[in-house]
Amino acid sequence: MIVNRRSLMLGAGGAAALAAQPFLAGLSRAAQIRSVGLQLYTVRELFTADPVATLEKVAQIGYREVEYGGGGYDTMDHALLRKTMDRLGLKAPSIHVGYDALLDKFDASVAMAKTLGAETIVLPYMVDKHRNAAAWDAALVNINRVGEQLKAAGLGFAYHNHDFEFTVKPDGVSLFDRLVKACNPALVKIELDLYWAIYAGQDPQALIRSLAGRIYAYHVKDMRTDRRMTSVGTGTIDFASIFKFNGLAGARHFYVENDQSPAPYLPDITRSFETLSTLRF
Repeated sequence: MIVNRRSLMLGAGGAAALAAQPFLAGLSRAAQIRSVGLQLYTVRELFTADPVATLEKVAQIGYREVEYGGGGYDTMDHALLRKTMDRLGLKAPSIHVGYDALLDKFDASVAMAKTLGAETIVLPYMVDKHRNAAAWDAALVNINRVGEQLKAAGLGFAYHNHDFEFTVKPDGVSLFDRLVKACNPALVKIELDLYWAIYAGQDPQALIRSLAGRIYAYHVKDMRTDRRMTSVGTGTIDFASIFKFNGLAGARHFYVENDQSPAPYLPDITRSFETLSTLRF
């Protein structure tokens, strides 16, 4: 079952039954996620307090990829972080860098990505002032330019969605559709946050079909019946039926991310890791 606004009306009894039965029952065995990653924003409080210890705990759970974002990582000792990752067998295929930093601190952002071993920089968010037609269109010009500059620097580029890109529609056209139309697909990929797309009322299968070959990675978090975020496998999203389209999507990474992960955080990211590690689709 793919979750949309209608299926979110599932009652408490149905939710309890879903939680009680094995999440993986009945899934096909056609494919399996090779490597599960973690967006470190999920554990930002732990990471800010002790980045090395946090990376150690993440690796102990079994994660082999991380994506940097939040937690003040941009001001940390990136050489030390890289040394720690190398010791633990972790890789950071991508990092999140804000819009202003990409425009004003481009060289430093590139240097940071390369020190951390990243191959892709992801633009994670656009603040309110950019969410009107004129400002958004102007930003898209810059986003295309940044994509060109990153390609020249040997890096990929992707945009990470929330819900507003789908729900804000100046002149009847969503910000997301404007981005997809205006941006060069060879320069700007999509890091598709499935939770936020579904939250905005999108059919994820239809969305993936429309983005064939343009999806760099998925952000994966589950949705409770009250629409709040939860660990993968404890909510209502049928990820197996979504990921079966990955041959079309072309996504190379699956990052667990839970913006609302409850303290002490580790049980939450452990449950998500265990679910995705054994998920077959």
